[in-house]
Parts: sequence; structure tokens; C-alpha cells
Amino acid sequence: MTNSTSERQSEEAVIAVVIPSYRVTRHILGVVAAIGPEVSRIYVVDDKCPDNSGDFVMDNCTDPRVTVLRHESNQGVGGAVMTGYKAAIADGADVIVKVDGDGQMDPELIPYFVQPILNGEADYTKGNRFYDLQEIGAMPPIRLIGNAVLSLMAKLSTGYWDLFDPTNGYTAIHADVARHLPFEKISRRYFFETDMLFRLNTMRAVAMDVPMSAKYDDEVSGLKISSIVGEFLFKHVRNFSKRIFYNYYLRDLSLGSLELPLGILLLMFGILYGGYHWIEAAQTNTTTPAGTVMMSALPVFTGLQFVLAFLGQDMASVPKRPRHLGRLVSYRGNQLEK
Repeated sequence: MTNSTSERQSEEAVIAVVIPSYRVTRHILGVVAAIGPEVSRIYVVDDKCPDNSGDFVMDNCTDPRVTVLRHESNQGVGGAVMTGYKAAIADGADVIVKVDGDGQMDPELIPYFVQPILNGEADYTKGNRFYDLQEIGAMPPIRLIGNAVLSLMAKLSTGYWDLFDPTNGYTAIHADVARHLPFEKISRRYFFETDMLFRLNTMRAVAMDVPMSAKYDDEVSGLKISSIVGEFLFKHVRNFSKRIFYNYYLRDLSLGSLELPLGILLLMFGILYGGYHWIEAAQTNTTTPAGTVMMSALPVFTGLQFVLAFLGQDMASVPKRPRHLGRLVSYRGNQLEK
């Protein structure tokens, strides 16, 4: 695709921005004002904000692109984004960008999130604050450590081994992919971004990181790492189990379908067998026979090799072909032929 074609697509594609609004009245007008002319529609979703941010935007914002949507009850960032997605899809958007209203995300980066989708390189793009080593130093240490741990867990549960910074909420998605999301099943609150990646992987959508920086000024984060570690761990294990079942047993069978269970069984046998005889030897003050040691070590080493082989295959199976390519929308609702 030539640069001129890409530029025409950017100019003529209908780009919508969704802004979840909850206690962001100090920043949201500045966020809206910074959104460039490449965006056709802006949806501010008042998620039962105690500051009545929806009314605040209606009273103080004159941008004709802005539509305020309201929730009767607080649904969390995930619920707000899903409401915005539905409205944007109904209004004929081609690409939907999600930007937070707290001023941490630079709206000038929107074209960088949209272009890979219009170019047919990705179905979904998300920010990554870890590309620039100098920028990392500006990130609060607790967020740096927390994001590193969550990124490792997310790679396992989502299957996107080439992505990092999974809790980054600066995202863009092709409308043809968004319309197939299970809106009612996606996590509504802090696990939303990671759960989105899990759902996208089960759809075999292509996701891509976009380098960005973040600002940390006077906004107050409601995310407390200590309070969500247990919840996140449970949900990651749940999503990992679902993904493995969907991708390796329900939809397809491959060598990995055998490697993972066989590796786990061998590991468990070796650990339990060896542990039992180690405890027995310690209690009786005897030496464990070499054959018993080998009967424990061999299954452990073999099982570990099977698990590593499965992980290698899982990493190689990251979606490569964008799902929306068959119905690529380049110009205001017109579809290109395959």
C-alpha cells in the first residue's frame, strides 16, 4: 500500500474516539480540545460520574463532534468503553479509539494508533510505555513493577507474546472486529484491557503495540496493586485455561495439544514421587537409592521439555493475518473486494 493511499484512507475513514468519563472534569475539556480533525466523532461516556461530568461537558464544550452518553449506574471503564463502541458502530465508524479523560494520553498520537489498522497491519493497536528507556524513568516505581508482573501474566493468559504493558488503556480497534466482541462478557473494571486481549486472541485478531509516553501529574489513580493482585491472578488463570481449551482442543488439535498435558503430568509425577521419597528418607535417616532419584528426575526434566516445547509453539502461533482484511473498510462504509 502506497503512502498516498494510506493518507487518503486516514483522511476519509470515519474515526471515532471514546472517552470514559469518571471524575475527570479537571482534564476532559483539554483532552477533547486536543483531538485533531482526523477524528469525526467523539463519545464522552458519563459512567454515573459523581461530578456530573456529562453535564459539565455539555455545558462547556462547543465541539460539534461530541456526543455525551450516560449510564444510570456505574459500570466501570469496560462498561463505558463498550457503550462507546456500540454507539460508534451504530453511527458507521471505521476505527474506534479509546482515550482516557484524565490527560495522561496525548490525543496527538491518535493517527499512530489508527494507521496500522487502516494499512491492514493490525485489527487492534494499544499503547506501550516501555519502548523508550528514558521515558521509563518518569514512571512511578510501583506502576513500573506492577506492569512488568502483569505483562508476564498477560502473555500467558492472552497468547499475545509479542505485546507488553497490557493494562495500557490507549487503544484503537477496527469496527468490523469490535462488532464481534462479546460485549456482555468482557470484564467491566480494572481487568478490562487484559480481558479485551484475551477475547481478541480467541477471535484470532492481530494486535500491535504502539510506542508512547505517559504523563503523571495530579490525577489520582484508583488502581491499588495490593488489592487487585489476587483477583488478577485468578482471572489470568481462568483466561489461560479457556484460551488453551478454545485454541488447542475445541477449534484445532496440534502437537501442542499433547505436549502441554503430557508435560504437566510428567512434572507432577516427578515432583510428587520425588517429594514422597525425599520425605521418607529424611524421616528414616536413610539414603535414597540412585534409581529412585532417576525415577523422579527423569519425568521432571522430560515434562519440563514438553512444557517448553508447548510454549514455543504457543509463541509461534500469535495471530499474523488481520481478521478485518477480508472486509477492509477504507472509505466511509465502502468495502474493498477481497
